[in-house]
Amino acid sequence: MDRLDDLLLFLRVLDQGSISAAARSLDISVAVASQRLQRLERGMGVRLLQRTTRRLHPTAEGRLLAEQGRALVEDLDALTNDLRQSAGSVAGTLRVTMSAAFGREYISPLLPEFLARHPKLRLYAHLSDEMVDVVGAGFDLAIRIGALNDSSLVARKLAANRRVLCASPDYLRRHGSPRTPAELARHECVLLSGQDVWRLVDRRGHEHAVRVQGRFETTLGEAVRDAVLAGQGIGLHSQWHVHAELAAGRLEPVLPDYRLSESGIWAVTPERRMMPPRVRAFTEFLLEKLGDPPPWERSAAKATAKRGPRARRG
Repeated sequence: MDRLDDLLLFLRVLDQGSISAAARSLDISVAVASQRLQRLERGMGVRLLQRTTRRLHPTAEGRLLAEQGRALVEDLDALTNDLRQSAGSVAGTLRVTMSAAFGREYISPLLPEFLARHPKLRLYAHLSDEMVDVVGAGFDLAIRIGALNDSSLVARKLAANRRVLCASPDYLRRHGSPRTPAELARHECVLLSGQDVWRLVDRRGHEHAVRVQGRFETTLGEAVRDAVLAGQGIGLHSQWHVHAELAAGRLEPVLPDYRLSESGIWAVTPERRMMPPRVRAFTEFLLEKLGDPPPWERSAAKATAKRGPRARRG
């Protein structure tokens, strides 16, 4: 920044006509101003000012620097003003990354409302099931589901991510429903890649770890759901992913008396001394819309309430 400050001083000398007038306008001494002008000339390797008894005149090199340097200073001033304004308001470009399935189902429908609240904001939404380097790829925020491993990021929990074992009624008719966690090892299970050990906790708090297997393994949660709906086996799902199918009876819970370990849905941001207002606003918006109980659990509760009176009449 020293060179930019020296350039600003040089332009002020040309505008004011003397070093002393420029020094007064910048609230520095004439001696300091002279030293900084000499430093600028040494750095450029050319003489920028021609000194006469009455006035300073720019050399040819000084005129060239003034022409092109003034644009640089004006651009820097404009950028500084924009940054100051954005620091106090929700503006600029917000870059967000999230999983494709969750983003499409729960975040995408919310984005028009968020943009309507903040008309000065631009939004770039990256939906992918690939794990993205938040810092390296230049994202302001990531929505992550499950356990977090990167300690260099700052995470805020948006909602609980409760999970459930389920299967299609057709599969359970053909193969029966397991009565204990150990029986899962004898069933066909649909696996999300790298998750072949399922951990269930009974009512006494004892954990049961079962290594499961199956003919179909995938990296995509939607493919697990499709396979389970087609009767290919038992699947382990986040409730947000299958609540509609459970409510409609297309899937049925398996081992409902056992609890699966709970994870979270997180807003993850790079570690910063000052969080930009656009990031803070989006995080608060997501908490407002997804906070416990999250919308998929509210939908499930409504569906259960509707089924109750019908069951009693039957």
